[in-house]
Amino acid sequence: MISKLLIREQLNVKFSVAECKTVDEQKQIILIATPVMTQDRYAQLTGLTEGQVRGQIEKGHLPSLKIGRVRMVNIAALSQQALDQEDWQ
Repeated sequence: MISKLLIREQLNVKFSVAECKTVDEQKQIILIATPVMTQDRYAQLTGLTEGQVRGQIEKGHLPSLKIGRVRMVNIAALSQQALDQEDWQ
């Protein structure tokens, strides 16, 4: 059952956050309007250089996928990694 739906715009990327309550626990579902992003755009939004973004991808610290000949930052996978690391909840 969705108890609350919040839509906000942050850094020109739209996120939809819905809190879903089950009997045993509360979960958050985050829908991202842009599941992938160019390395250039990701660098602009994070304040990193394009070289730093490429380095993070090459080292495996930043998830990516190749679409055609372009390597994109996988924002959906990055968001999932961040949610999985939330051990404070």
